[in-house]
Amino acid sequence: MNLATARPAKRWWRRAALLLVALAALLGGVSACAKGERPAMELVPPRAVEWRDFLGVNAHFLWFEPARYRQQMDQLQALGLQWVRVDLHWDTIEPREGVFRWDVLDPLMAEIQRRGLKAEVYLVGSAPHATSAPAGSPHPDQYPPKDPALYAKALVLLAQRYPQVDAWQVWNEPNLPAFWRPREDPAAYGRLLLTSVNAMRTGAPGRQVVLGGMGYFSQMPTRGGGLMVEELAKGGLYSLDVITAYHPYSLYPEGDDPKAMDFILRAQQGNAALRAAGAHAIWADEWGWSSYDGPKEEQPIIGVQGQADYVTRRLALMSALDYDKVFLFALSDLDSRAGARDRRYGLLDERAQPKPVYAAVQRMLRLTGPRITPGTAPTLATVPPGLVSIAWQREDGRRLWFFWADAPGQLQLRGVEHAQLHDVLGGGVRALQADAGSLAVPVGTTLSILEW
Repeated sequence: MNLATARPAKRWWRRAALLLVALAALLGGVSACAKGERPAMELVPPRAVEWRDFLGVNAHFLWFEPARYRQQMDQLQALGLQWVRVDLHWDTIEPREGVFRWDVLDPLMAEIQRRGLKAEVYLVGSAPHATSAPAGSPHPDQYPPKDPALYAKALVLLAQRYPQVDAWQVWNEPNLPAFWRPREDPAAYGRLLLTSVNAMRTGAPGRQVVLGGMGYFSQMPTRGGGLMVEELAKGGLYSLDVITAYHPYSLYPEGDDPKAMDFILRAQQGNAALRAAGAHAIWADEWGWSSYDGPKEEQPIIGVQGQADYVTRRLALMSALDYDKVFLFALSDLDSRAGARDRRYGLLDERAQPKPVYAAVQRMLRLTGPRITPGTAPTLATVPPGLVSIAWQREDGRRLWFFWADAPGQLQLRGVEHAQLHDVLGGGVRALQADAGSLAVPVGTTLSILEW
């Protein structure tokens, strides 16, 4: 596979080598602090965050009737957000070659345009006429197309018909066998990507193209856990000027091992490696937790309050890491066509009514205002175990400090005479006053925001 068509090969091999060295840390042991007590960590945001441009949601609009997805859009816009990631399943929108379901697509795209929403749209699942599945396969859509040109043709046709779409994504999670049967194949996906990019450059110039959102950190489970993005980079991925996207799901907000905080470390190391290799934009375009009540399927059962807790802590972390855009999974719960876990990822329930996670995210965004800039953390006289700390400043000059810890406790701040303590989950606000130059601040295991 050779994707390098636009820049000298030597330069891209050198950058790919950097990627190979640095990304090895993603899958190795993260550090000795994985054992025992979690260390305190202060994250320094790399840039300002404007929520409308930074935070989006995955929206399964085509699961619903137009009246319902319009309600979902109302709720999204009530949060002050504008970005949606929309799934188009090729096998359902082109059930016969050349016959597209414009009757369902046109009203949706018109509504997105009418509201001024911004969209990343991904096309996934081979159409019946294009699948490489063997005859009689029960899942023909989960096989890649037999000819990449068939996929590219459909993608370009969609991009031409819907110029209001901001970004088009080539497939979804091609590093996982569930989306690329019989097994993940970086060379085959590379051919699909290159064919699609070249077709888009010719047939729909100026449109952003996004790398198929890699599951997790792009590990390939049947190929020893190697990273698909490494293989693509060796072939010249970053000569194509595409947006890099992956899906950093984990068991807990700080990672699969919260003591090690492996999500934070992998995001820091991995994104630095991607930038060094030539990635100009990095999107985490799926992440989140389900509020399902079982039976247990990979993710711990955390309920609706746990979902609100995990999502707000992860959003706080991601805002302070080197992501250009992040898309929460998902805007709405789904109906019984989805599995038990997959049904309950939404900010909203099936009737488009807010769940506790929606209320918590809304509180967080209202408190910060539309834009925040990196701030200076307060001076700590005492540091509880496992403290996570992120400092911001609001546009009106008010200082904000995001924090939580391993266990409930109390910390002492110097240099802050009075402040307001906001409980993001519960919505409570508590006035705090310093005593003898020290401000006592309760700390819990969920996100709190101190304002002064």
